[in-house]
Formats: sequence, structure tokens, C-alpha cells
Amino acid sequence: MKRVLILLLLACAAPSFAQVKFARLFSDHVVLQRQKPIPVWGWAKPGEKVKVTLAGQTMDAKADPTGKWRVTFKALEAGGPHSLQVSAKSGSAVANDVLVGEVWLCSGQSNMEWPVSASKNYEQERTNADFPQIRHFRVDHVVTLQPEQDLAAGEWKIASAETVGGFTAVGFFFAREVYQKLRVPIGILHSSWGGSQIEGWISKEGMSGNDELRSYAQNLPKTWEEADVIMDKKLKKQLFKNANYEPTLEDEKKYISPDVDLSSWQKTADGVGQWDWKGLMGFRGKGYMTREVMIPSDWVSKQTTLSLAENDGPVEVYINGKTAYEGIAKGSRKIQVSANTWKEGRNILTVKTGNMVAAAWFGPGLSGSANDLYVEDGTRKTSLAKDWYLMPAFAEKHEYAHLMNNVGTTIYNAMIAPLVPFAIRGSLWYQGESNAGRAYQYRQAFPLMISDWRRLWNDEFSFYWVQLSSFGTDRDSNKGSGWAELREAQNMTLSLPKTGMAVTTDVGNPNDIHPTNKQDVAHRLATNALKNDYGQNIPYASPLYDQMQVSGSKATISFKNAENGLTIKDRYGYLKGFEVAGDDKVFHYAKAEIQGNKVVVWSPEVDKPTAVRYAWSDAPEEANLYSTDGFPASAFRTDAWPGITVNTRFE
Repeated sequence: MKRVLILLLLACAAPSFAQVKFARLFSDHVVLQRQKPIPVWGWAKPGEKVKVTLAGQTMDAKADPTGKWRVTFKALEAGGPHSLQVSAKSGSAVANDVLVGEVWLCSGQSNMEWPVSASKNYEQERTNADFPQIRHFRVDHVVTLQPEQDLAAGEWKIASAETVGGFTAVGFFFAREVYQKLRVPIGILHSSWGGSQIEGWISKEGMSGNDELRSYAQNLPKTWEEADVIMDKKLKKQLFKNANYEPTLEDEKKYISPDVDLSSWQKTADGVGQWDWKGLMGFRGKGYMTREVMIPSDWVSKQTTLSLAENDGPVEVYINGKTAYEGIAKGSRKIQVSANTWKEGRNILTVKTGNMVAAAWFGPGLSGSANDLYVEDGTRKTSLAKDWYLMPAFAEKHEYAHLMNNVGTTIYNAMIAPLVPFAIRGSLWYQGESNAGRAYQYRQAFPLMISDWRRLWNDEFSFYWVQLSSFGTDRDSNKGSGWAELREAQNMTLSLPKTGMAVTTDVGNPNDIHPTNKQDVAHRLATNALKNDYGQNIPYASPLYDQMQVSGSKATISFKNAENGLTIKDRYGYLKGFEVAGDDKVFHYAKAEIQGNKVVVWSPEVDKPTAVRYAWSDAPEEANLYSTDGFPASAFRTDAWPGITVNTRFE
């Protein structure tokens, strides 16, 4: 009786299927992994028998009480096109133009998501994009609180001049190089999300096995309402240093005051753009924006025009605590400010908005151009584009969008779980920018995710990643660098088997977190695969720090992956990017010279070196050490002194 009841409950909880079908991945133009067993699965009526055929193999299966069935075909060599068919009493389904070749899972954040259409030399790349044996499947952005069984959307697209613009650039350029070397079909299984933190990509079970993340996994919300409460507390802790603080409507009325205390407000450089990217991730509701405006004396008695970028919902504007405008409008607003509203010198401008209406996904704030933020008297204009402060209206109705970083594991649930156990050769990963503030913890989180995925697939597949590129300022080691610490965590993860890394600090853009040169990035990933997975005898890896020996005032650094020697790659011909410190832990820029496959480092300021660092900054533009094989040396440090991210943890 108990067994019957369990089966009935499972049947009630299972999706209802009218007829047999494949999981969405098994659709027209799919590429299946060669030389490995090929799992294929789908759904039918609970208990229904199904017959599945592929390339002369026929497999039988029976749908379980939830309706899911699965078969595993014997490994095949590269080839096709084949037809993948399933039949049952409830009907049949077929996937045509099925190829067998190499499949790579491409994942991470925006630099993996970055499309070919936005990459360097796009128009030229389009002319070299007709590769009918390269196919791309993009997984939609979705988050769920429980693991999903299947994808709701997605299709395999054949590489051509017309389609390639939407492919992941790193994935396509990698696939193209591998295809040109191997001449076998390549499948790019693309599941990435811009801005995502690594904790979203790890399963609950994976987190539960880690001391750092176990308590988080044990307290995951079961509903989005519970998630909103957690997000509220996190945001209040961030702003007010008190997760339990409950501002009242009366408290928030003070936000329009000219004497408002801005110490707890979120400062942002730009007045336009989603609040999600200004430190207020996911908040949806009403909120306040304020900034100081300096007004010259001869403007006080004049009528002026206040221009605001767009929010098509209700907007309230206050100048020095007094109402200057209320209304709804589309496009940028041009508000006429009466004479004697402004005062000479410092003024406080406050704008209260709610969520955008036509673009509800945007949330509160202003969209459009920063050029639409200004005040003018008809002849002169003062920009209001910069230096705003933001504050959510917690006392009014609000919620949180279901975004990638609101709750850990939720990206995995919706964007990785439905892919398991689709056979792959390996994974390419480009992520870390969103974790740079917790770089020390990334030493655990990154290898944890790799091991978690391998456990889920039951396959120790190859895993290659892109080391963080250059972005931000080039500061000395005495100021510290979260990005350098994140690169260090990536280097340390090379201790896992079947891993590799592409160093890219030389092809980044300090002024843009999205460098457009994805071709060199992909090439450096491809050399790892061509060497380690496909047996080609080629140089493939960047020089990595090995050990330091000190003799007198000089330190000698030796490297791995530098067997053929080291070289300098710029027009000046001398090494840059090295620093050295003594026991006082104060770093000085150092002189350095190459001696074969080693580098000797010294500074007249340091009698006896204790530590050497190289390229230890967010954007090490000057770093110019390469292997003679053409790969840039990775940033490193010889010390283990506490970094600036050592005490920051995921919550």
C-alpha cells in the first residue's frame, strides 16, 4: 500500500506528457560527443516503453513514474549526419542532421557571453564564419529555486555569416581553431550570464560539502518570498550596517531634506542606468536619487531648465526639500524651474522614481543618455551626469527581481542541471570579475564548482578558464588588488587535474571590463585543448611562478612552462612590472633582467629581498614578460601575506 501511495504521489508531481519527446538539447543540428558513451533522455507517459535509435544502434527503455526515460548509446566516432529517433505508443519524435564530434560547454559571465557581433573585426570575422559543422546552442537566462529537468527554450544553430553574430565569441573562435586543426564537428553548448557570481553556478549538494558554503546551502530559501526577505536583509546590512533596520515612512520623508545624511546611501558615479549595476542588485520599487548641485549667483533670479533622463512612471523632483515637479512623461524631461527656487552655491536635488513601466525589467532610476542630465539657464549648462546617491524606499511596497545573484545555486538549477549528463569533452570558463571582492574565498569556490560539475556528470572532463584580464587602475602592491588576488586563486586551481588557463592581462582594456579582442583569448584556450585533449605537440601554456632563490640583494625567480626561454615583448626592451619588498613588507618597483628561463630581480631600496611580485594590480599595463613561445607570464607573488579580500565572505 505504501509503495502504491508513493507512486501515486510521484505521478501527481510529475509533468504531464501527451506524447513521447526528447529533452530540448536533442533537437535538429545537435552535436553529440564522440568517443564517449552518449546519454540520451526525454519524457513519455509514466511507465511507457520507448525505443530510441541512433546510427544503427537501437536502445529500449521504460519511463519512470515521473515520465522520464534515458538510454546510453555506445561511443561513436566523428561523423554524420545521423537521425536520432524515439518512438512509443504515445507517438514519436525525431532530431535530424545530428553530428558526432567534439562538444564544449562554455560558461561564466559577460566576457563569455560577449557575442561575435561585438568583438574586434566583426565584419571581417563574418566572412570567415561559414562552418556548417560548427553548431551553437544558447541556454536562456533563467533562475529557479529547485533544479529543473529540462530547458524551456533553445535550439542548435549552424555557424554562418548570418548566425554567428549571436554566438559566444570566445566559444566560436575556440571552436573554429579546433575545427580547422581536427576537421571534426564542434558543438558549442553555451550557458553564461553577465555579472554572475560563481556561487550561483554551484549546486546545493556541492555547497553542502564545503565548510565555507555549507551554512548558506542549509538556509536556502524555499520560495521567492523568502528570498526577498533575505535580499532585504542583505541590502539593509550593506547600506545601514544593520540587517534588521526597518525605516518607516516618516524616516524616508527625511530623504528629501536639504540636510539629508547621505552616509548610508549608495554612491554611484553615473546618474543613468539600472540600479542593479550600481550596488542595489534586484531591488524593484520606489527609490530616491540625490546629489549636490552648485548654482552660480546670477542663476538664482532666473528661470532655469532641469533636464532628467527617462523614467516613464511617476516622478517627483525636490529642490532643497521643496517640490519642483510631479508627473508622468515619456522620454527625457525638461522641467522649468521657477526663479528663486535655486539658491546660490550648494543645493540638494532629489528625484523619486518607481520602476520603469514600458521596460519593467529595468526597475527604478533613470535610463537613456547621461547627456540628458543637466541644468541650464539658456546660455550655460551644468552637467548632472555624475556623483549621485541612491536609496531604496524600503518602507513602501517593493520586491526583488529574479536575477543571477539574488540567491546562490539558482543559476545552476535552471541553466546547468538540465544539461546533465549531456556528453561533453570539456568546459571553457570565463568568470571572476564579479567575485574579485571575495578573491580569497574564490580559492575554495572555484575548484569546488569544477569538482561539483565533474561529480554531477560523473566525468572528469577537461576544464580550461580565462584568467582575469586587465581592468581599472595600475597601482603598486602596497595598495593591494582584488583582481590580482582573484588571478592568484585561478592559478592555484591549476592544482586540479585536467585543467588549464589562458592568461590575458596583455589583451585587456583597463578602461573597459569587456575587451573586444576575444580572438587571442580563444586561441590561448584552444592551445590547451589541442595539446592536452587532442595530442598536438605545441606550446600551450603561460609561464607560471615556480620558486624564488635569494642571494644577497638579488632574487632569482624560476618558472614553469618556460623551457624554451623568456623574452620581453615591447619596444623598450627592458622588463617592467616587478616589485620587491624586504622584511618591512613595503614594496618598491624593481629592476629585472632575464637570464635564460629565469628572471633576476633587485632594487637599491631593498638590501635583502623577502618577497617579489609581478603584475600585481588590477590593470598591470606595463607587464611585459613572455615566454619565447609567445605566451604572457602570469601575475604572481612569492609571499603569502594577508591580502585585501581575506576576510570577505559570500552571504
